[in-house]
Amino acid sequence: MRILRAAGRAAAPWSNGGGVTREIAVHPQGAGWDGFAWRVSLADVTRDGPYSPLPGVRRILTVVDGAGLELTVDGTPRLLPGRYRPYAFPGRATTVSRLLDGPVVNLNVMLRDGRAAATVEVVAGSWSPEREPEPGPEPDSRVAGGPDPAGGPDLVGGPDPAGGLLVVALEGATRLTVPGEPGESGVRLERFDAVLWAGPDALPGGLRTDGTVAVVRLRGRPPG
Repeated sequence: MRILRAAGRAAAPWSNGGGVTREIAVHPQGAGWDGFAWRVSLADVTRDGPYSPLPGVRRILTVVDGAGLELTVDGTPRLLPGRYRPYAFPGRATTVSRLLDGPVVNLNVMLRDGRAAATVEVVAGSWSPEREPEPGPEPDSRVAGGPDPAGGPDLVGGPDPAGGLLVVALEGATRLTVPGEPGESGVRLERFDAVLWAGPDALPGGLRTDGTVAVVRLRGRPPG
């Protein structure tokens, strides 16, 4: 288990000046734009504008702060009002973002086609690996990229351990506990702190939180 604190994350400005991105985690660790299997980040979006095209990448975007936005993806508008509505779309698409009422913060999950897949679920209370994600407000909002996370290869312990579980605190400070661990000692997370489980024992038996968190379940396959 790795605790990834929000304090001190580097902010990378966008080339168009419309916001900044802070990386939470990437696999392989330290990978750049051309080499990641998956990448999870937070973006502060301060104005309307186009997204950079990302051929070969699927995206799941969730507004986690602010009044929401409208995405126009290949000419089709998608309204995402408020918070906590995961929406999946292809990175190669021509995409333009319009803020509904001021700046927003987005949780972005990026998945390399053929190498990673993910589900994104917003949870208040408890979560377990057997839990089926509740239907989202948009079709296919919980799943993006292949292999199929519901029934495809789960190679968490393989030669490229791309799978795992990432939990990101969304609503203020929260205490995260893992049932079954000695003493069930909790991890205190401030807003936008994260916890990552990776490798052959990536999925804990369950989680409890007294706040609101995003649970990103990641699956992957080795390259080649």
